[in-house]
Amino acid sequence: MFNLNMTWRALGAAVIALLFTTAVSAQQPARIRGQIEKADGSTLSLKMRDGSMLDVKVADDARVAALVKASLADVKNDSFIGVAGMPRPDGSIEAFSVHIFLPAQRGVVADRHFGWDAKPGSTMTNAYVESNVTDKDGQAIMVRYKEGEKKIIVTPATAITAVAPGNKDELKPGAQIIIMASDKQPDGSILAKTLYVGRSLTPAM
Repeated sequence: MFNLNMTWRALGAAVIALLFTTAVSAQQPARIRGQIEKADGSTLSLKMRDGSMLDVKVADDARVAALVKASLADVKNDSFIGVAGMPRPDGSIEAFSVHIFLPAQRGVVADRHFGWDAKPGSTMTNAYVESNVTDKDGQAIMVRYKEGEKKIIVTPATAITAVAPGNKDELKPGAQIIIMASDKQPDGSILAKTLYVGRSLTPAM
């Protein structure tokens, strides 16, 4: 029998769970990607990838990390990595971006597989490397995360980076950034809380 109270309780639980993920909510806009055109104090003028402009204020306590160029040789067994990619019919993921997390991010960034907003239908897999072997389609990396495992296909087109400590001084004109977490303020403005800045590169994730 349909139970309205149980339905509302289930809905409430789902809403609470959503608030504790990195999914987009009314108070947390989608990830923001672009190039800094102007920096005026804590306010950045960004040129978005679609050509539009957006002003963003950087929070006083914002966390800034850098992305630096890396290679597949830097991905070792038990490395904690983030993989942005496209699901394939066989269940594997073809990576267009792999970033190697800092040791300090292990156990802080959740290991999981979830939907991503870089491309339509893309996913993000934060996981630990179990093995790295040559595959007929490229290099295959088997990774494990809390709820399961995935086969990751790395191709010559896959961008590979490593996370490095960063600071607000790197938020200057010409820098390519991705804002991972932000709050929408009552006046409609955006307050950036967590950012990656590319060092001589454009974050591909």
